[in-house]
Amino acid sequence: MSNLLEVRDLCAFYGATQALFGLDFDIAAGGITALLGANGAGKTTTLRALCAMVRTSGRIVLDGKPTIGLATEDIARLGIAHVPEGRGTFTRLTVEENLALGAVGRRDRLAIAADLGRVYGYFPVLAERRAQQAGTLSGGEQQMLAIGRALMLRPRLMLLDEPSFGLAPRVVDEVFTILRRLNEDEHVAMLLVEQNAARALDLADQAYVIETGRLVMSGPARTVGADENVRRAYLGY
Repeated sequence: MSNLLEVRDLCAFYGATQALFGLDFDIAAGGITALLGANGAGKTTTLRALCAMVRTSGRIVLDGKPTIGLATEDIARLGIAHVPEGRGTFTRLTVEENLALGAVGRRDRLAIAADLGRVYGYFPVLAERRAQQAGTLSGGEQQMLAIGRALMLRPRLMLLDEPSFGLAPRVVDEVFTILRRLNEDEHVAMLLVEQNAARALDLADQAYVIETGRLVMSGPARTVGADENVRRAYLGY
């Protein structure tokens, strides 16, 4: 399987403070990669760095095109969709207006309408609530809306930051089932940041572990999940 994204010597900074230190990793085209680590390890910063939301250095190449130096909106146009922690819902807009924002840079109206129907196919509850204010949705429905809005970009890579956060176990099951379907049906690659390490490793085919801004382990998800240190630190056994 070829690589969709190649990252080399990635560093990230908040002002004068360095948060990432020389990360090297790849994301396979159509693959799912999990990024594990404790709170504050640099997982969210990694996603932000890929979207040019923090100051970065190093080399990021998406399907042969360097992205360092591009603006966030230009990176989105190349096909990287970010589903942030906290979902980023526009609470006063309707469900359908939120989804339309995901396609704001597109001009192909017929295709946009088709994609809207496709999103509703994956998330029937959003179709039922299309005219409802997004702020009145449950936490799980808002998470589905955030994923659906990212899909409206027609992404090649989705960056998912804590998609299970604050959700009931039943809803987590539903969200992860949909993510697997999206990967299988749409061949969308995913980089998944998730505190629920067991769920992340079950979904992913590749995994990386990050500590204090540095990658300390990588490999197939099953291999990483079988590591004794990973099991003790993140899986609880």
